[in-house]
Amino acid sequence: MFAVRYRTFKLRTSGTRSYRLQAKMSETKKPKRNSPSPRRQSKSAARVQTGQNPAVPHSRTSALAAAAFEHKDEPGARQESKPAANSIRDRVLDAAFSLFREHGFSGTSMLDIVTEARISKRDLYALFRNKHEVLAACIGERTERMRRPLDTMISAPQTRNALTTLLVEFGVSALKTMCHPDALTVFRLAIAESDRAPEVARTLDSSAREANVKALAELIRKAQSHGLIAAGDPAVLVARFFSALAGDLLIRLLMRVREAPTEREMVARARAATEMLLADR
Repeated sequence: MFAVRYRTFKLRTSGTRSYRLQAKMSETKKPKRNSPSPRRQSKSAARVQTGQNPAVPHSRTSALAAAAFEHKDEPGARQESKPAANSIRDRVLDAAFSLFREHGFSGTSMLDIVTEARISKRDLYALFRNKHEVLAACIGERTERMRRPLDTMISAPQTRNALTTLLVEFGVSALKTMCHPDALTVFRLAIAESDRAPEVARTLDSSAREANVKALAELIRKAQSHGLIAAGDPAVLVARFFSALAGDLLIRLLMRVREAPTEREMVARARAATEMLLADR
């Protein structure tokens, strides 16, 4: 009986010691956990996914993101801006006029204008519905330049010599404008399309010729009031002045049967027209 109890005690003590030894060995083999808890790791991962810096507080990160967004939307931060409508119109008219002059109206297409102006079809058709509208705009812009010499004549000169100088200068300026290659192109285009687009020729006539005639007639009227030009119908005197100034010069230039006059010839023509206008005083 004593032997059995001793064996049981021995087994119990050896079992207890072996268990303690195994527990101690397992604790020494276990590595220390340095990684964050799953809860903290998921929170930091969420910050990375949402673009937040884990080292920066959430409120500060939101403020920096808002500031960056506002800076991005500032006008100065934009690198590219849409071209203005007027610049697109100028590019279209310059390109179209160059093509019309080189290839003619019928030899130029809307696609040619788009390619030459380097714009989109949408931009072109937003400004002009068809090619005739482009032509009318080209002629309208050029005729505006053709009438500028007379726009400076606000008041009539007070002396005959001053009037003579002014009329000669105007005559030379009118001849230079008439003989300019762009002006001749405008006239040729208007004549070529007068059947299909008569409004183009009417625009040229009303904007250029009639405007200059009215301006010169008003100048003659003022000179008559000062006794510098003989009495008479200003419209008739204007017709006589332009007839003496240009004659058939424009027709011959349009037909390309003669060259543009020299500066000296222009001055001589302007002096002859002025002397004729002042001769009947």
